Amino acid sequence: MLSPVTVGEFVLTRAERDQLRAWWAGGASRLAVRARIVLACSEPGVVYARLADELGVSVMTVHNVRRRFFESRMAGLVERPRSGRPKAGLSLSEAERDQLQRWARRSSSTQALALRSKIVLACADGSSNTQVAAKLRVREQTVAKWRSRFMDRRLEGLVDEPRPGRPPSILLDQVEQVVTATLEATPTDATHWSRTSMAQRAGLSPSTIGRIWRKFDLKPHLQDGFKLSTDPLFVEKIVDVVGLYHNPPEKAVVLCTDEKSQVQALDRSQPVLPMVPGTPERRTHDYARHGVTSLFAAFNIATGEVISDLHRRHRAVEFRKFLITIDKAVPDDLDIHIVCDNYATHKTDMINNWLGRHPRFHVHFTPTGSSWVNQVERFFGLITDKLIRRGVHTSVAALEADIRQWIDTWNENPRPFTWTKTADEILNSLAKYLARISGTAH
Repeated sequence: MLSPVTVGEFVLTRAERDQLRAWWAGGASRLAVRARIVLACSEPGVVYARLADELGVSVMTVHNVRRRFFESRMAGLVERPRSGRPKAGLSLSEAERDQLQRWARRSSSTQALALRSKIVLACADGSSNTQVAAKLRVREQTVAKWRSRFMDRRLEGLVDEPRPGRPPSILLDQVEQVVTATLEATPTDATHWSRTSMAQRAGLSPSTIGRIWRKFDLKPHLQDGFKLSTDPLFVEKIVDVVGLYHNPPEKAVVLCTDEKSQVQALDRSQPVLPMVPGTPERRTHDYARHGVTSLFAAFNIATGEVISDLHRRHRAVEFRKFLITIDKAVPDDLDIHIVCDNYATHKTDMINNWLGRHPRFHVHFTPTGSSWVNQVERFFGLITDKLIRRGVHTSVAALEADIRQWIDTWNENPRPFTWTKTADEILNSLAKYLARISGTAH
């Protein structure tokens, strides 16, 4: 067992005591602990074992700190530079620095290469391995490794070396053939490719075809819908409607209006079986029709509230009645901006004459074939998903009662939709899509 080294007594000067107290106030650093040890040892009758327990250090640490202070006073408490092999200076040429900065910034670089470049650049600026490791949040051994490799092989030392292994069995020409056939051809016995049919054509395995399709984001089994508007005023109408969403006029209300026509009151031929653990709700595939109704709705883009009417038909007469309902529901001191589609009933002489007698109404038409611009369509999607599609109604009156109740519940806690894209973003996106399909006779 090591015996503690015996040192003489010492007395602190006022300046030393003030400096030690300042270090002690610095927190739980090593220097603060050493300052507290010296201050305690300067007092008569100190017990080293008890002091070590209080500070959470060993008795040997107390003796070492006391001895270092006795020999060198305040300088003995300061952290001494550790001995070790000096590191060779790392300097960069102008070309090397430019290349490293490109690797560190370029988005196409791998994360590993970017990190190695940052390590070398930081070391070249004079930072120690410890400082670079703390800054880049890596281990000191990692910094030392890439510093040394750069010193030995310069830029080539940072690039990953080719790893041993079996060469790829699928050649790039075969991958190109699969992608080209998927995009430009169809099988003779089907409308689209499957992994099995493409594997037979290309002479590869179905799993290989699946990996190639995932790599190039090809999904032959999926189909989506689209409709390109042929409206000659498409750009003007998009700018008008979208501008209305982003910058609604003051002292006015903007209402997205449309009809959800032919809503059927359907009753299943047998009672619906409720959901039980392990089995979903079940209903018969056949049903009985009990009539139809049409839902007229005006969606307030600012509050999410809905003004609605139900009519058995959806002619210009019913649309005029709905406009009257809107006129009564909106305060008289507000202008009303109506967003609607190009349905014929919205443009009859009856409607135009009525709008002429009510100058606070301003109509904004969406482009032909572009109902997606009308926010009320999203509301129709919600009521369809939550009520109509799975509803069971034995009469039109029962269907209309449920619709009214659902809309009343919605208006108790309305939620507006947030239109995010600007007119420029929509038009630019459409232009890019048209450029991609320019060879398909559109």
